[in-house]
Amino acid sequence: MISDDDLRRLLVSPETDAVERTASTRDRDKFAEAICAFANDLPDRRAPGYLIIGVHDDGRCAGVPIDDELLRSLGGFRSDGTITPFPVLTVERRVLDQCALAVVEVYPSDNPPVRFNGRTYVRIGPRRGYATPEEERRLTEKRRWGTLPFDQQPVAGATIEDLDLRRFREEYLPAAVHPDVLTENRRDVHDQLLALRLIHRSGVPTPTGLLVCGKDPRAFLQGAYVQFVRYPGDSIGDVVVDHQEIGGVLSDQMRRLDELLAVNISHRTAIGTTTQRDQPTYPTLALQELVRNAVIHRNYEGTAMPVRLTWFDVRVEITSPGGPYGMVTIETFGQPGPTDYRNPGLAEAAKNLGFVQKFGSGIARAREALVRNGNPPPEFRAEPTYVHVTVHAAP
Repeated sequence: MISDDDLRRLLVSPETDAVERTASTRDRDKFAEAICAFANDLPDRRAPGYLIIGVHDDGRCAGVPIDDELLRSLGGFRSDGTITPFPVLTVERRVLDQCALAVVEVYPSDNPPVRFNGRTYVRIGPRRGYATPEEERRLTEKRRWGTLPFDQQPVAGATIEDLDLRRFREEYLPAAVHPDVLTENRRDVHDQLLALRLIHRSGVPTPTGLLVCGKDPRAFLQGAYVQFVRYPGDSIGDVVVDHQEIGGVLSDQMRRLDELLAVNISHRTAIGTTTQRDQPTYPTLALQELVRNAVIHRNYEGTAMPVRLTWFDVRVEITSPGGPYGMVTIETFGQPGPTDYRNPGLAEAAKNLGFVQKFGSGIARAREALVRNGNPPPEFRAEPTYVHVTVHAAP
């Protein structure tokens, strides 16, 4: 984090592409726009930008409270999905010459353009605003391609012909880009696909592109489906009640999974001393969150294994290929704490399409829904090559 002496210089210097000062502590949109602009680093400074909260434009102390709620809100921009791809930033409360400040240090993204609410923000000198089509093109050219995760690398053998461009234009593009930007858009389809990380700079589709708008994702990603099996009783046997393979693009998989859950969750009447209510065997929200997590965060590289959804009379089991990733370990998987993303491009797409509310909250939301419905807590088992969760029916 920046030193006190350098921070003093930023407080009295003119606002530039490296610093923005504000006395407001409640304008989350303004904070997000500034973070987005610094992450895009249009001038290519390759150095952090600073959002300083608690001072006026001229650097005078505003005397506003810098509390834990504000710091948590600022830190949340790292992973809550309001800014995508996820920005790299640090947040600190500083007291400088008896003035309390919140200082957000934002590092340039390896994978621009970075968006907030479907818009790309940039900063040139003191100006912060929307990126023009030419500026977005410059940002795309700045990507550090060698550092990108698997879901944003080119897929061998795939071509632009393997993408359903009509689905892209009618379903994904309006979900990912603000309507005002689309109205002003003067970019061709190639530039749009590139900016949204659906193709590589070589023009070859990425795994994210194939999973968002591919004509046949499994032709290139063999395990890109969910295998559903329902057995009678409590163990795997020769008799199968139902068996389905749920494939296709991400939006089709999610919708078919929702329909599948609705059909298989049974309901019964729970009678109290003075009331009676309808109680499902499983809360739909909990199973939705857990299955969607399995699809979004699974390993798609070098495996033909699908996500497995196995339904027994008194429990549901979900198995996802790929063990814990990044900052998440076998010991900490499923527990509150750090989150990480094996497929950040696919996670961004799921958020754009409305299948994710807030990143990093899915397991917590599932736990809460199970408690409210009277189910036991979920049981997680994380191994190096897979993650397994068991959900027991409400007693």
